[in-house]
Formats: sequence, C-alpha cells, structure tokens
Amino acid sequence: MKRNLAMVLLGALALTGCSKLTKENYDMLEMGMTQEQVESILGSADNCGKTLGTLACVWGNEEAKHVKVVFMADKAVTFTYDGLK
Repeated sequence: MKRNLAMVLLGALALTGCSKLTKENYDMLEMGMTQEQVESILGSADNCGKTLGTLACVWGNEEAKHVKVVFMADKAVTFTYDGLK
C-alpha cells in the first residue's frame, strides 16, 4: 500500500514539475528571439498559426494557463501570458 501511494505521489510530482509554463521561464523570453530559442525555454508550442506574415504560437491553453508569442521574420515581437505562477 505504501509503495503504491509513493508511486502515485512521484507521478503527480513528475507531472507538475515538468511544466515549462512558469513565470520564471516567461521572464527569460526576450524580444528578437527566434522560435527555436523560445522553444528551448518553453518546449514545443501547442498551437501555431500564420497570419499576414506573422506566426503566433501558444504554449498551454488560451482559456487557462498559457504563453503566446508572435514572431515576425522569425523574431519574437510580442509575448503575453496568463495564469502563470
């Protein structure tokens, strides 16, 4: 029983500890970063879409905790977040 509880707790810790969507990581983002540089901090984007020469990528869920970065000519020009701690 104790072993099962320990495994469940370790699994839960692993899931919460692996998220790269933190305020600390968001604060590492800088204007002019490439998508590759941003992904080295946040991991792969969950969703990206192109519009009028820009690429907008979202990490997380826009209705909840997320980071959104807009790239123009492969350089970050804006970034926003919501729900990060």
